[in-house]
Amino acid sequence: MSFSDLIDRLVSNTVNHSLGMFAPELILCASVILLLLARLIDLDRKLPSYWIAMTGVVVAFAVALMNFWNSPGVGQTELFTGLLVYDQFTLFFRLFLLLFLVLVISLTVLSGVPDNEDGPDFYSLLIGSTIGMMLMVEANHLLILFLGVEMTSVPSYAMVGFLKGRRKSSEASFKYVVYGAGAAGVMLYGLSLLGGMLGTANLPEMAAKFALVIDSDATMGTPELRTLALGIMMVVVGLAFKLSLVPFHFWCPDAFEGAAAEVAGFLSIASKAAAFALLVRFCLVFVGTETSALGPLTLALGIGLGIIAVVTTTFGNLAAYSQTNVKRLLAYSTIAHAGYMLMAVSAMLVVLYGNQPNATYEATRCIGGLLFYLVVYLFMNLGAFAVVALIRNQIFSEEIEDYRGLAWEAPALCVCMLICFFSLVGLPPLGGFFGKWYIFASLYQATSVHWSMWVLLVVGGLNTVFSLFYYLRVLKAMFIETRPAQARSVKMPSFSSPVFYVSMITAPVVLLGTIGWLMDGLSNKVREVAGVLF
Repeated sequence: MSFSDLIDRLVSNTVNHSLGMFAPELILCASVILLLLARLIDLDRKLPSYWIAMTGVVVAFAVALMNFWNSPGVGQTELFTGLLVYDQFTLFFRLFLLLFLVLVISLTVLSGVPDNEDGPDFYSLLIGSTIGMMLMVEANHLLILFLGVEMTSVPSYAMVGFLKGRRKSSEASFKYVVYGAGAAGVMLYGLSLLGGMLGTANLPEMAAKFALVIDSDATMGTPELRTLALGIMMVVVGLAFKLSLVPFHFWCPDAFEGAAAEVAGFLSIASKAAAFALLVRFCLVFVGTETSALGPLTLALGIGLGIIAVVTTTFGNLAAYSQTNVKRLLAYSTIAHAGYMLMAVSAMLVVLYGNQPNATYEATRCIGGLLFYLVVYLFMNLGAFAVVALIRNQIFSEEIEDYRGLAWEAPALCVCMLICFFSLVGLPPLGGFFGKWYIFASLYQATSVHWSMWVLLVVGGLNTVFSLFYYLRVLKAMFIETRPAQARSVKMPSFSSPVFYVSMITAPVVLLGTIGWLMDGLSNKVREVAGVLF
């Protein structure tokens, strides 16, 4: 094939096949360009930048919703000559990220962060980071894997330090950049090891290449398998950084405390969802049964992720006890919940390794439980951060001590915070309870393959009990303690727009735990989405 034929084939594939399926990302790119042009021609002085951002995101969401609704049985399709993959899993996370972006932009409008002057820059960073997350979800090639992670990370560094003139914000951003650069370097080296050993960077081709590199008698002592295991571990380091898993969590508490609550909420949910989607796709490349050459690697990866999940969940919950700042407390809560969700990925790998007659069905349940948990987590965690942001605007503080007696001045906000916190704990009948139930059920099924899953199940249950106490510290200050006479008062009518927004965010947390048909409908849908992976 000549060079001109290759170019013609590339152009034809891009124009006739790929661009239409890539429409939501292109709309977001156009929105970023419009925001930058608005700054150049001073349009942002006449038209608030959030209108441009919101319009672009809503249009992208509508297109993504139409694609998701009209493609219930779509199989896996490669875009841009195999760089991206288009399937129900991609469509689900597109919808998830765009819905979340709509809610975050709405929160920034209500809270006033950013102001009109900085709006174009902030929303450009916010949308740009989301585009990177969407690439992470769609990655079908090691190049896109790295590009997506970095496109997500670089705007996040700037958003953490967006509160100019504040030492904590600048310090948090600097720490985030340093840790991020180190994690990116480690991950890039791991990608080079995998690509060099297997002779390809395409994820599906990598799975097929293993049979050529490793024979059926390979063990973890085989040099080739050790090198591949090292490469996988290095890539997992980069993803663990995005997920704030122990011991790659150091940036998270400082970044959350230094950043605005709106940015902390964005990082705690969106980056986690995209990173878990990418982690699942990446791990499925190395799946093998106990009778195959990849079996030892699959089991080691599954148990290794399980150990990280146990340590992460336990550390996050224990470290939250000593926090006096609500955002730092929620940061450690985010770390703990990343551990819970990682348990589902660990269970998936162990179940597939066991190669039982219903292994595919059980693996689908594992990822379906993860997706259900992410949906509930979106609402309960965003609701908590929204309350923090709105209260901050009233009392100019995010310390737990300054939350004393707020239930008597802002009852609606405090009740919403109570619902979100109890759901984060996993108390019935809220959505968080059923999210954890599905993950623990996945672990229980995996116990028939390997005993280590019993450890994850027991530790996960104990951590659920431990977490109740530090959430109660905040609620005790709000509902039981007396408001100091000299404290700033909260003036927010119960029927105001901010209260309506928080109530709207909190409602799904209750509905997904109390309305059977809604919970069953979401559960069935996420299992259908997860099924395309297997």
